[in-house]
Amino acid sequence: MNLAGKTAIVPGASRPIGRAIAKKLAENDVNLILPTFDWPESIVDMEKEFQQQGYSFLSLPVDLRSEEAVKKMVTIIRERFGSLHILVNNIERGGMPVLHGGYDLPHNRGQWDLEIATTLKAKWLLFHHCHPLMQESESGTVVNISSISGITGRSGGAAPFFNDAYSAANRAISSFTETWAREAAPSIRVNELQLGLIRHRHGEETRGWTATNREERATVQEQCLLKRTGTPEEVASATLFLIKDADYMTGSILRMDGGFVLGNQKVPPMPDGILERE
Repeated sequence: MNLAGKTAIVPGASRPIGRAIAKKLAENDVNLILPTFDWPESIVDMEKEFQQQGYSFLSLPVDLRSEEAVKKMVTIIRERFGSLHILVNNIERGGMPVLHGGYDLPHNRGQWDLEIATTLKAKWLLFHHCHPLMQESESGTVVNISSISGITGRSGGAAPFFNDAYSAANRAISSFTETWAREAAPSIRVNELQLGLIRHRHGEETRGWTATNREERATVQEQCLLKRTGTPEEVASATLFLIKDADYMTGSILRMDGGFVLGNQKVPPMPDGILERE
């Protein structure tokens, strides 16, 4: 897909992963629509950086959990740009058990609904209301950013990081990916990038990671085949591949977790067998 002059929506660009993805697209001459909601200091920093770099972008305050707000945003995109080619569905909210504790605690009232509404419903609203405009462009691509929590749940080395509702929402995203790939074909490709523990997102530089003890962090490293967490820049490169180069991929789920899901199960030497002894 030739990206020059294309238009893309990248939610979460004020935070490290979304920002790395947005920058990667901007470097390929893509016009950016950047929905923002919370993290006001990060938003100001993002806008300042993108202005200094000369990127073509429109920053819009939007609560992506609201259908009316999403519809209004799509109207603005139609009026301002006239087309939409790329949707990076990078929106989520997941409480870390090690940080937030259980859902029964008073300060977590509404946390379950927040995780489902942000991680799952907002993704559906974005695709549902952007899809008609993307179809008018005759070619496009959607990348759903999800988490391996949909596979692991709150278990093993991931237990401190992945809450129950967040994990359930991420398992459902894969259903969206496959359904939307059928719905949007042949002009629009829909794929999913399923992330493991990433720096700034369940990994280092998060309050949850800091709250874990040495033993819990060692368990994570032991379970991950590559013995480290990922980086936002690596996520951005994989996202760019799905957008730009994966022209014959749709409905695919690409797992990027450093081998965390495979875990530390060892492959033993090949046994001698018993046939010669029979």
